[in-house]
Amino acid sequence: MSAVMDKLTLAVPSKGRLQENANAFFKRAGLSVVQGRGARDYRGTLAELPGVEVAFLSASEIVQQLASGAVHMGVTGEDLVREQVSDPASKVELLTPLGFGHANVVVAVPQAWIDVRSMADLEDVAAAFHARHGQRMRVATKYVNLTRAYFAQQGVSDYRIVESLGATEGAPAAGQAELIVDITTTGATLKANALKVLDDGVMLRSEANLVASLHADWSPAHRATVRAILSRISAEEDARTSREVRALVSKPQDLAKTAQERFGARALFGFAKDGPLRLVCPAGDVASLAEWLVEQGAEHVSVTALDYLFSARNPLYEKLAARLS
Repeated sequence: MSAVMDKLTLAVPSKGRLQENANAFFKRAGLSVVQGRGARDYRGTLAELPGVEVAFLSASEIVQQLASGAVHMGVTGEDLVREQVSDPASKVELLTPLGFGHANVVVAVPQAWIDVRSMADLEDVAAAFHARHGQRMRVATKYVNLTRAYFAQQGVSDYRIVESLGATEGAPAAGQAELIVDITTTGATLKANALKVLDDGVMLRSEANLVASLHADWSPAHRATVRAILSRISAEEDARTSREVRALVSKPQDLAKTAQERFGARALFGFAKDGPLRLVCPAGDVASLAEWLVEQGAEHVSVTALDYLFSARNPLYEKLAARLS
């Protein structure tokens, strides 16, 4: 357990595209990240919530601080959490993916290995390599723990890890390893180095996550503050993925029940005798719902984007509270 902290500490990436995307994520939720004296200041605030201190750290440092309980929440990649934290389920809670920082951790082998397409093929090659050369096949990677876990899961054991300190994708060409485990976004760098991803070689599909520490000091004041933060984030996320649908219909209550069953729609308010019917519908189902309402007698159906959709339930906070209890 960490020392008692007066303010809730939120860690965000200190530079680059990750910082820009994190700031934009909080801004959409009505939370402005303010970096005190400019880019060189490593402490800041959320303008709308005085009980929050923002710490600007590298993505890797954020993981370490979350695991130790030195910060309450942070924005970092799932790949770093899975790699750097032993038994992450006992130390942190991944609250929600954020829609940026997408990358895959993959197993990649030389394209010249035309008969090697799967992890099962790789085990055969590893055994043959060991018999022929008297040593185990080398895997270059920065993801040591993820590699060991995935290779064990796939039944591949005849290998040894070479920890990569530089550009991992260049290790086979340099004679430092036979294959690699690395992170990739488009796969272009792998192709440029004559490497290919195995058919079942995607170990983890990672993206930036909002992560909470289970070992931080969660006082009643901190819980109230995080509840306010997560309420705004939930409201923005719900609004962004939903649309408000309105139609003037007879028997709106009956239609609302059917709309919920068929399209996942929710009634916004109570019902007047003859409408209008106001629903919130998943964005992808709006067209089908509108067509169905016309079939039920609606003359017109309007669809409106929402800024925020606050609800009595706060699913993100409930998820965290359940773990803290």
